[in-house]
Amino acid sequence: MAERVAAARRWEVRGRVQGVGFRYFVRRAAAGLELAGWVANQGDGSVAVAAAGPPGALDELEARLAAGAALARVDAVECLWTGDDPGWTGFEIR
Repeated sequence: MAERVAAARRWEVRGRVQGVGFRYFVRRAAAGLELAGWVANQGDGSVAVAAAGPPGALDELEARLAAGAALARVDAVECLWTGDDPGWTGFEIR
């Protein structure tokens, strides 16, 4: 049986990403990609996203973060770290 390859990444998303349903958009996207992790508004107006799962699914989530939700305007998506899967379960809004 092949072992599941998993990794984790954390991003900071900047632009008009608070108050426009962005966190719910991220949760739906992550759930559809079967990723675990969390999304949270930050005090500076950005949104932090942390996810774990297969590298290809993480790449797809990053592309979706850059595209943004319908009412959002994404100016930048910065990957702050990558690492091993921390063993998260589910995807939550914090």
